[in-house]
Amino acid sequence: MADRDRPQPHQVQVHPQQPHHKYEGGMKQLLPSKTPSTTQVLAVITLLPVTGTLIALAGLTLIGTLIGLTVAFPLFVIFSPVLVPAAILVAGAVTALLTSGAFGLTGLSSLSWVFNSFRQATGQGPIDYAKRRLQEASAQVGEKTKQTGEMIKSKAQPEGAPGRA
Repeated sequence: MADRDRPQPHQVQVHPQQPHHKYEGGMKQLLPSKTPSTTQVLAVITLLPVTGTLIALAGLTLIGTLIGLTVAFPLFVIFSPVLVPAAILVAGAVTALLTSGAFGLTGLSSLSWVFNSFRQATGQGPIDYAKRRLQEASAQVGEKTKQTGEMIKSKAQPEGAPGRA
């Protein structure tokens, strides 16, 4: 029981460093161990002037934008009673145009969906279905008219006259 309460010694393992992992300080650590290829050197030499030119153009554009804003800002302040309502009107018109386009697109896609579901349910297009239904309805109306005509004719005959069978 006394052994359990006594602190146990910890073991520390020491691993010797391998010879190729020796610390090499100074510039050798910063330089790559492999030299770049000729293609890589030419790519860097070619891209340096292009990159510098693009950065210069970006700086010129930024300076021009800042000068333009500096010149135009007083005009924006002076004309703001006209510009703010005009901007609101233009924003409303653009919103209305986009909304109407979205509603139109939604309507067309809904109509297309209805036609496709109708075609799948009946096996034919809506126009063919409507033609067939009109033909059936006209045949039924013709038959009903014929029956009504015969009924009126039978009622119109005198009672003593022989009827047609």
